[in-house]
Amino acid sequence: MHVLLVEDDEPVAASLRRGLKRYGFEVEWVSTGAAALAHTGPCDVVLLDLGLPDTDGLDVCKALRERGDVPIIVISARSDETDRVVGLELGADDYVSKPFGVREVIARIRAVMRRVQPRTAEENAGGGPDRYGSRLTLDRKAARVHVDGEEVALAPKEYDLLAFLTEEPGALMTREQIMEAVWDANWFGPTKTLDVHVAALRRKFAGVITIEAVRGVGFRLEITAGTRTGGASS
Repeated sequence: MHVLLVEDDEPVAASLRRGLKRYGFEVEWVSTGAAALAHTGPCDVVLLDLGLPDTDGLDVCKALRERGDVPIIVISARSDETDRVVGLELGADDYVSKPFGVREVIARIRAVMRRVQPRTAEENAGGGPDRYGSRLTLDRKAARVHVDGEEVALAPKEYDLLAFLTEEPGALMTREQIMEAVWDANWFGPTKTLDVHVAALRRKFAGVITIEAVRGVGFRLEITAGTRTGGASS
């Protein structure tokens, strides 16, 4: 599924893009209203910030709706009820107030797409699980993981952590990068919960992957030696 993200705050946009990617979304990011209106690529849903540098996001929402029926989800720091009502009246399909978590945005996208499923069923049907080595597969669209064809039960954050670390097997991810991506940019406090979730993944995927701790830095996921390494499908 293709998402057009219209957001001028680069850290927010980066966090959203990483989170959406973990769930199989293709994301194109633009930072201005003009760029959003000039966009001609594939687009199944628009995530639209109202606080854009060149124009009011409500005007962009109105213009996009006049052009067609692509679903629009407003994401904004404006929490005033008037802005929410005006956005919906101008054609937005939903409204998410900042700060928000990636999982909330994904839930909103899925809810909106269910309402328009008849016209997007063909587009949503494509794609398949990503394969890592000869034993591990991740179905990012369904958020399911299989080892040797058998599904492995994971808690939501266990899945999110595994999905993030498998984006770049062998790459060293800092604790800060992981906390921002898996627990969202608004996470504050100790990172001990990360160690707990890493321990859970090590236990559940023993012999399939290894997660190496680099003291004082972060973690690195490797496909366990002995399994045939294969690239993830797109």
